[in-house]
Amino acid sequence: MPPKTPAKPLPHQTIAQGDCLKTMAAWPEDSADLIFADPPYNIGFKYDHYDDNREHDDYVNWTNNWIDACARLLKPSGSLYILIGDEYAAETRMHLRKLEKEKQLVFRNWIIWHYTFGQNCKLKFNRSHAHLFYCVGSATAKIKAHEKITKNPPFTFNREAIAVPSARQTTYNDARANPKGKLPDDTWYLRPQETDVNYLHPECDTWYQSRLAGTFKERQGWHPCQLPEALLERIIHVSSNPGDLVFDPFAGSGTTLAAAAKLKRDWLGCELSKDYAKRATQRIKHVAETGQTMKVDCADKGIQRGKPKKKAEPHRSKKDAEGKLLWSGKG
Repeated sequence: MPPKTPAKPLPHQTIAQGDCLKTMAAWPEDSADLIFADPPYNIGFKYDHYDDNREHDDYVNWTNNWIDACARLLKPSGSLYILIGDEYAAETRMHLRKLEKEKQLVFRNWIIWHYTFGQNCKLKFNRSHAHLFYCVGSATAKIKAHEKITKNPPFTFNREAIAVPSARQTTYNDARANPKGKLPDDTWYLRPQETDVNYLHPECDTWYQSRLAGTFKERQGWHPCQLPEALLERIIHVSSNPGDLVFDPFAGSGTTLAAAAKLKRDWLGCELSKDYAKRATQRIKHVAETGQTMKVDCADKGIQRGKPKKKAEPHRSKKDAEGKLLWSGKG
């Protein structure tokens, strides 16, 4: 057999422009501390260099391939998060189950991100959620069933970085309450009323931060899909430490990597589009240099906000000079 081609050194602080499958195959295995993937959902979004209308089997096969590539790149002590829509959540979960049986990953949570500003549907219920699968690397798969991992887990899980006040603390003033709070639930409800800093309401374990509407200053305007940085900040806080490498195989608008730079992590991404990669890199460098989210006004995105419509006057029944209601003869 011919000798294997040695893997290329893993770059840091860059977005590799090109096909993520080919790029990841050239990198050494067991390299990334945290991987977050938000792939195209195969629902017809208009990207500049990707066809989001694959045949079902082709898309599922492609999805399995990039998940396998991520599992190979993930350190045994690392964490993998995959955000996916309804259409292929089941297929994605089943492939993760297969990898779990092969002891490549261990599945930890099926998280629901419930957001506002969802799609406005006409003949079905409005969609306002996405599925977030959380897995950890192969080190956990090697632990025997009877062994406990809570005291010394073989993966990063910074509980205190995302803990929230419990009802025992805020409602019942219970002396038995853990002063460090409790972990959030696996349903994350996100709303625009909270700031991007204080996105945890002090009296509940629900997380508030909405999807990004086009008029939001955080929305860059040049990419069809963009996640809020707060979503990624929670994931990066809990599943990595400063100096760790955060990798995103679908860099897109650069949200994952911008959040990583803000939180002093090393970052690395793949992006098929040369234009997206260039713009995302500019955004990430802005965050790295200033520590602040890059914000864009509506005018700079070509959005003209109209004046709010005048509120309709409420219907009032007619009265005579003495103030008595007049009978209209209708109804």
